Amino acid sequence: MFSFKEYSEEIIATVIVLLLLVAMRVIVAKLIRRFASSSQLLEHRTNLAIKYTHVLMNVLVVISLIVIWGVETKDILFTVSSIATVIGVAFFAQWSILSNITSGMILFFSFPFRIGDTIKIHDKDFPIEAEIEDISAFHVNLKTKEGEKIIFPNNLLLQKGISIMPTQYEEKEFFD
Repeated sequence: MFSFKEYSEEIIATVIVLLLLVAMRVIVAKLIRRFASSSQLLEHRTNLAIKYTHVLMNVLVVISLIVIWGVETKDILFTVSSIATVIGVAFFAQWSILSNITSGMILFFSFPFRIGDTIKIHDKDFPIEAEIEDISAFHVNLKTKEGEKIIFPNNLLLQKGISIMPTQYEEKEFFD
């Protein structure tokens, strides 16, 4: 039968870890939003970064709770290695998805171009010159001068040479 006295240390440690998780999620979200606002990043890309960090924190909390509740180390290592093997095989089969997500994160943090920039993708067979309309976790939406919409995978953006074209402003007369 369950006894509070028997598991009091584990219960208290669990509550502390869960409170730390909530506090860290709030703090990390605020820090990422502050970084995004100071560097003028887009809101949906900021939300993606927050989601990725929350997933990482949740995984770390689950591992911490497993340790707190006294699961044997060899059992943890066996479980983690089994899960890593299954995930590794699944990601190997779906390497392009993992590659695009990783590339999306790299593009988010290095941010070599912004929405509204016109870029030229140096591809021998299919060169593209287009304006960036949106950048998501998996792909970039482009629009050519002719109005053609192109969805370009993030991993290819990191593999191809890219030129950021200078913005051309039309000279207009301004009136009060």
